Amino acid sequence: MFVRIWPQFATLIALAGLAVAAHGAEIEGVRVWSGPEATRVVLDLSAPAQHRLFSLSGPDRIVIDLAGTSLPRPVALPEPKGFVSDVRTGKRPGGELRVVLDLKQTVRPKSFLLPPNEQYGHRLVIDLEPRTSEPVVTRASSQPDSRGRDLVVVIDAGHGGEDPGASGRSGLREKDVVLGIARRLAAEFDRQPGVRAVLTRDGDYFIELDRRREIAREAQGDLFVSIHADAYRNSSATGATVYVLSEKGASDEVARRAAARENASDLIGGVSLADKDPILRQVLLDLSQNAAMSASTIAGERLIDRLGTVTAMRKRQVQRAQFVVLKSPDIPSVLVETAYISNPRQEAALSDSNYQGQLARALFAGILDYFQTHAPPDTYLARNPTQRVTVPVQHVIGRGDTLSGIAERYRISLPALKRTNSLKSDVIRVGQVLTIPQG
Repeated sequence: MFVRIWPQFATLIALAGLAVAAHGAEIEGVRVWSGPEATRVVLDLSAPAQHRLFSLSGPDRIVIDLAGTSLPRPVALPEPKGFVSDVRTGKRPGGELRVVLDLKQTVRPKSFLLPPNEQYGHRLVIDLEPRTSEPVVTRASSQPDSRGRDLVVVIDAGHGGEDPGASGRSGLREKDVVLGIARRLAAEFDRQPGVRAVLTRDGDYFIELDRRREIAREAQGDLFVSIHADAYRNSSATGATVYVLSEKGASDEVARRAAARENASDLIGGVSLADKDPILRQVLLDLSQNAAMSASTIAGERLIDRLGTVTAMRKRQVQRAQFVVLKSPDIPSVLVETAYISNPRQEAALSDSNYQGQLARALFAGILDYFQTHAPPDTYLARNPTQRVTVPVQHVIGRGDTLSGIAERYRISLPALKRTNSLKSDVIRVGQVLTIPQG
């Protein structure tokens, strides 16, 4: 017999009379996250539980049987979202608990258990994706004309949904901060002719790392920027960091792509490699990856120059790491750790919308600096360089800075730096803001 626990989108589970199985698991909470492409249902468990999942039709529904599991107390539910229209549960012989997800349409389910982390305990995750036989449609290239196509900047707000990322002492969550910065960065591009921003996520939902790269490829992105907020056990850690893919990470990815049977038809710029000799395919992938890594490093350097005007930098050089989202072989990709959310002072700054705007404007300026010299020739900005929005470079004086050192860093002459800022001497003070002359 089934007991409906979400009738008319109710917000409480209230089951009585279910005995707790000896040494069994209990459902402690139910959460639902929904994005444009998938819905994720999460069952919070007191302990791991063996489960069996299958689909039924007429009407469409997903059934999950959990061995030795009970639901002994009321559990608050979120509002129903995405493909899930209703949830029911029923006690089965042998101490099983059956959970039924009523659906709005046919889906392809996938389930897996997650161990405890800093945010949650044991979890059973059920991902629901639409079942379709239609091929993925990618954005066609702009029609060639004298105006040129738009550059595409793919902005990736890290984490989301079930994955909150790092958290500060006051409870600020990385997933919320970086989404705010990403949205502000996309808004900056709204005023820039010839550039279009694409957000990998525009809400509180989770996207798998490989899927984030697929979104960039489908959008035919010219640059991929992933935004994060770091954390460290030492709460005094501070500063922003810019990463690109390490050479070892690139080699591992190329090898994986070449070896995996399902990736035998890699695409680089729309050119299929499926019919190429394996050695030639490896060479082409290596060349594409090396070119992307070189461009990524240049883009990272421009971002560091701009970020350094609004925040301290943990490293003044581009760092290399094996982040999965950076492993696209054909799109320049960078990952920006904007600050340490584990630092109470930086957490407070990250929570301020004005500061998020400053970070977004610095990223915007750095990206434009990169495209100043690396816009593909078929793009609007390459054909119409005077249409670029000019964003002045500014430098905030820090401890140990000297005028001669600043001039050398930005590759300008000392007299030009002094003239632009009306400086009569070499005396500067910490916190003073200097405008860097162009060129």
